[in-house]
Amino acid sequence: MMKIAKYIISVLLFASSLQAVNKTGTTAAKFLSIDVGSQAVGMGGAFTSIANDATAMYWNPAGLSFNKIGNVYLNHSNWIADISFDYFGMTIPLRGSQVLGFNITSVTMGDMEVTRYGNEDTDETFSAANVAVGITYAMNLTDRFSIGFNGKYTQETIANNHATGAALDVGTLFITPFGFRLGTSISNFGPKRKMTGDDLLVPVDVDETINGNNESVTGYLSTDYFDLPLLLRVGISDDIHFGRLGRLTWAIDANSPNDNSMYVNIGTEMGLFNDIFIIRAGVNSLFMNDREKKFSLGIGINTPGTFNNILHFNYSFEVLSHLGDIHQISIHISY
Repeated sequence: MMKIAKYIISVLLFASSLQAVNKTGTTAAKFLSIDVGSQAVGMGGAFTSIANDATAMYWNPAGLSFNKIGNVYLNHSNWIADISFDYFGMTIPLRGSQVLGFNITSVTMGDMEVTRYGNEDTDETFSAANVAVGITYAMNLTDRFSIGFNGKYTQETIANNHATGAALDVGTLFITPFGFRLGTSISNFGPKRKMTGDDLLVPVDVDETINGNNESVTGYLSTDYFDLPLLLRVGISDDIHFGRLGRLTWAIDANSPNDNSMYVNIGTEMGLFNDIFIIRAGVNSLFMNDREKKFSLGIGINTPGTFNNILHFNYSFEVLSHLGDIHQISIHISY
């Protein structure tokens, strides 16, 4: 088993070390790439083959049925530049190892002042926000293999302009004959989109060389179409048990985005006292060009709730190179 695991890890690391063309800043709806969940972030984003809470709808939809997840999940992050990032997920186990899920992702910020060339004090403000609403279905095809789908509607808004559209996430999870888990997912598969809205209507002088013509003809600024941030993930993970002392989970993800170079996430999670207390650590974006994310830490506490439910409290701390630190906190109930 260890020889096979080392072989897969070597292949993933080699593939991720290949340099790609600089494609940074070439996609729309980039908020869909923000990592979701304190547990996953605390493990450095190496979560594709784990996906054992309601954030599986972001990381790998197949995790819902694979882990038979019944969750109500709330996650909040004070993201960079005073931006609020929030996630809500709810999953409902069905008959026959099937699970249905619903999720909402939102990015909000305070109002900003409108400034124009030669007139910086306009006393006007504008707002910007992004939202994604999704529905997920996952099922076990065998006792070792599951597949899941997450369809979502997304919208980006800035002032009176917006870009909307649909996207699809697909994932699989597999317990290999060698014991470790293998997960794959493709996120944000969908058509290109562009910004539209009233702010793109502007007065235009059709020909400035002609005197007496109408100088206030209404024109519409044309915007380009941009791809969604398509992301392919391949991950492996396994558990090492230490009897009554606890267990150690390790995970490695190789990621191939369409707007940056390939990179690797590595994470660990140690569960103590029958998983009542959990410690996490991870390294993010190894081998990425101009890497911004460095490493992350996290803790978790699981407490029995009422009617055999379990309350989960998780916190993560992520260190960035130039944009400051990011804190995420989540609470969810397993039933």
